[in-house]
Amino acid sequence: MVVDAEETFEAYFAHFLNRVDTTRVTALSVGCWGESHEDPGVVPRDLLVDNAVRFPQLRSLFFGEFVQEEAEISWIPQCDVAPLLAAFPALEELAVRGGSGLEFPATGHDALRGLVVQTGGLPRKVTTGILASRLPALEHLELWFGVEDYGGTTTVDDLAPLLAGELFPALRSLGLRNSTWGDELVRRLADAPVLDRVGVLDLSGNVLTDTGGEVLATAPAFRNLDRLVLRYHFLTEEMLDRLRAALAGVDLDVSGGEKPDVYRGKATYYPEVTE
Repeated sequence: MVVDAEETFEAYFAHFLNRVDTTRVTALSVGCWGESHEDPGVVPRDLLVDNAVRFPQLRSLFFGEFVQEEAEISWIPQCDVAPLLAAFPALEELAVRGGSGLEFPATGHDALRGLVVQTGGLPRKVTTGILASRLPALEHLELWFGVEDYGGTTTVDDLAPLLAGELFPALRSLGLRNSTWGDELVRRLADAPVLDRVGVLDLSGNVLTDTGGEVLATAPAFRNLDRLVLRYHFLTEEMLDRLRAALAGVDLDVSGGEKPDVYRGKATYYPEVTE
């Protein structure tokens, strides 16, 4: 579909509706809708909500699939995404990228099986809204926490209801990613009831050092996992060897080892995605 590069997102979306048989669309990615400093006009969320009847087969939605050349993750202008769930009651997967302006008030949805929220800074009110939602079919939850400089006010304490195993009865895959407090997160997970039913645990992108690695190597809870993903970490080679031995029965991904930034003898650690 050829369109004018200067065309508004609203006009582009109108072309899409006119030229595509949307009754057959099962998966949709909504990408760049304008520069972060520009007024996008009609919010893309509202365009989707207003035309929801035209997408009866939609099961998977990626809302905010900006690439880095279009906008850094923390500059993506987001919104309240709960109306998307209300408009698409059969939706099974929702991925959202960007934390600036993001809202997710407590809601309910009977069909949603996968929820991914990718940010360089996840506000506490978004986390608490998600964890207060009724999502009985949810099998996979993935949250990227980021840093406070970009709105990341969520703390590990805010995850207490989730770690207690009280939420989302169908949950089997959990991603708690991209935080500054990876070592403390691992310590909390070591005796968290949620691991009694989660088979896949993704801790990618966290500031995870040998302090957390020691917990992973010694706590029995992690040996019961089917898969543990630690991609992007600050673990030493010696600790990686210990983890491979201790978690021999677990499908373990420890790729992407990083080194801290060192200035005047002081080491600084950053999660994978911030700005």
